[in-house]
Amino acid sequence: MELSNRQEQIIQIVKDNGPITGENIADQLNLTRATLRPDLAILTMAGFLDARPRVGYFFTGKTGSELFTEKLKKFKVDEYQSRPIVVEEDVSVYDAICAMFLEDVGTLFVTDQHSILTGVVSRKDLLRASIGNQDLTSVPVHIIMTRMPNITVCEPEDLLLDAAQKLIEKQIDGLPVVQPSEEGLKVVGRLTKTNITKALVELARDQHL
Repeated sequence: MELSNRQEQIIQIVKDNGPITGENIADQLNLTRATLRPDLAILTMAGFLDARPRVGYFFTGKTGSELFTEKLKKFKVDEYQSRPIVVEEDVSVYDAICAMFLEDVGTLFVTDQHSILTGVVSRKDLLRASIGNQDLTSVPVHIIMTRMPNITVCEPEDLLLDAAQKLIEKQIDGLPVVQPSEEGLKVVGRLTKTNITKALVELARDQHL
């Protein structure tokens, strides 16, 4: 977050004198309390300062990068997940290729008739299946998919940072977001590198407001 000169001055005053009331801060800057109110609100909401009734403002001791990291660690998967692109097990490899290109995704999730995750198909899987003379319209996608339990998943309430770590460790493009049920893992979303990037960009923009 880029601070104004006045906000930098406020932080320094609170560092040196905290806890300190808004009135005392205003006096040191030769300003009215009303003039300072928006700056104090911004600094408090951003996490640079904290305020307690009848005590005043005090410095939290956190830098901008620390506040950035703290906010990032609070993000959940369900805040940034996308709509899952799903095909059923008996769909042909040809239809899976069409679905992947029409939806412009790198991974398809394969489910049974109850929407329970049974496999994942990547671009590499489809490319590998396309090499040769086999009729892709007659080969079901379950023949080439990666099957459970060899699939890395995440849940809606997982931390976004933990899901991102899974993407890095497994070197994959996306994760199925699943909700455990009695029948198995029901697919409720997908989390990709694009979703992670979107979260970082939004957070960075917030820091510069």
